[in-house]
Amino acid sequence: MKQTKILAGAAMSAGMLAASMVSASAAIVCQGRVCWHTHEAYDYPPSARIVVHEDNWRWGPRERFVFREHEGRGYWHGGRWTTW
Repeated sequence: MKQTKILAGAAMSAGMLAASMVSASAAIVCQGRVCWHTHEAYDYPPSARIVVHEDNWRWGPRERFVFREHEGRGYWHGGRWTTW
């Protein structure tokens, strides 16, 4: 009986952990050489020319990017935050 409770608790914990990992997705989004972090998966307009990377993405040794953080749905374009 005790072993059944332990196994059931472990299964529930594993399920909750898996669910939280799915909902806590993050990404690095870039437009040109300007990048920012996002926690939402947006469908950016094709004209925005956005590149979405995994959260662990790092640029190469000869590449240079700048991070400009901003809250909400939008993207950087020409030094301005553009919403849609």
